[in-house]
Amino acid sequence: MKNNRTVSFIALCLCYCLMGFAKAPKYVFFFIGDGMGLNQVVATQYYLRSCEGELGITPLCFAQFPYTGIATSYSASSDVTDSAAGGTALATGHKTNNGVIGMAADEATPVTSIAEMAHRYGAKVGITTSGTVNNATPASFYAHQRSRNDYYEIGTQLATSGFDFFAGGDLAENVNPHNHTAPQLYDLISEAGYTIVRGYDEYETKAAEADKVLLIQKHGAVENTLPYAIDAREGDLTLTQITTAAIDHLYDKRHKKGFFLMVEGGKIDYACHANDAAAALHETVDFDNAIRVAYEFYKQHPKETLIVISADHETGGFTLGNGSYELRFGALQAQKVSQAGFSRIVNRMRHETKDNVTWEQMKDALKENFGFWDTVQLRERDEQALRNEFERSFTGEKNVKMAESLYYRDEPISALAVRILDRIAMVSWPVGSHTAAYVPIFAIGNGAEQFTGQMDNTDIPKRIAAIAGYDKAK
Repeated sequence: MKNNRTVSFIALCLCYCLMGFAKAPKYVFFFIGDGMGLNQVVATQYYLRSCEGELGITPLCFAQFPYTGIATSYSASSDVTDSAAGGTALATGHKTNNGVIGMAADEATPVTSIAEMAHRYGAKVGITTSGTVNNATPASFYAHQRSRNDYYEIGTQLATSGFDFFAGGDLAENVNPHNHTAPQLYDLISEAGYTIVRGYDEYETKAAEADKVLLIQKHGAVENTLPYAIDAREGDLTLTQITTAAIDHLYDKRHKKGFFLMVEGGKIDYACHANDAAAALHETVDFDNAIRVAYEFYKQHPKETLIVISADHETGGFTLGNGSYELRFGALQAQKVSQAGFSRIVNRMRHETKDNVTWEQMKDALKENFGFWDTVQLRERDEQALRNEFERSFTGEKNVKMAESLYYRDEPISALAVRILDRIAMVSWPVGSHTAAYVPIFAIGNGAEQFTGQMDNTDIPKRIAAIAGYDKAK
């Protein structure tokens, strides 16, 4: 017995010794699903299964990663965080007040992000998003500002960061709103040595010669974020393309320090703020598709790669089931555009008919984009509600009250159509804002075993920095 205990003790000591000498991951991916709570993940898996005509779940790629956990997301000023404080916590390991970017809760002391640590360590660094490049979450990795709304000032810090790769829909702001003689951000970024490329095709032709890159959408994009995945058209820049381009630019097997890449699925949050279930599920699938690119890289470099996925907060309080002990996710398959996308369709109908849209024309548009009266049967009260909203919007009130969410002002009939379809699918949204719900953690690769159980969001970047050795950089 004594000999067995001795052998076990020696084996344990050997194990710890080997861990101490374990090689740090060379390539680190940090994926952040903005607004992605536990229910957004499981709902997407139910939805994918329903597309196959069956009950149950079809697992997302990242949901099958071997190490999982949950994290709290409260900020220094509130139990319910915003994306600035949530992004700062995930980027720096420090709590701060809502609205603050890359600074401590005193709103005076800059705090260092893991991206900045990685840069000092000698790793190449990429910061990417499906939103705007100088918005809260990506900004938390390179900027230090008292207000998340200081987009111009944040953009100047992007230019001076020295990071190797940035990508997203566009900049949230290009000019200084307080000083019209100040240089445009595009000019500052170019002067800092960045090649600005628009669209994936241009990236493929120009990036090979570029030292540092800012990849954004082509000219003429509808908005400064990537389009919702459900609205995307051929030629649109995608999060998958952004992730592919980032790896292509950052990876160099001769570079001993590897790279750090943050990828934000920012439009999950946008869809959840609008309480648009179909759009949110498509965004989560899109996020998973980007993660698949990293996973394929991991399979080629399994001992040198760490992939961590989490979220800054949950948005909307997304609820699955309404008391009838069933879900009908198949109904959401009928939705072909986002709430914002259908709002643009309605707006175009107004313009083309000089505001003389007929109910029959509107019914045709609703049928085509939501499946109403075709694959999705409506209750009489739902059809009447749509008709009443149409009458108010097109033949009644002169000043139509738009449906407002955090990021959009949509046609009221568009918002109503989405609400009706969500109810038919048996999902609901108690709020149009953030909640304090747990956010998920998924991990695979070298050091992934450190991301299990319950932790705080500030623990995630601290563990990444320790595992990769970034915290030792001077």
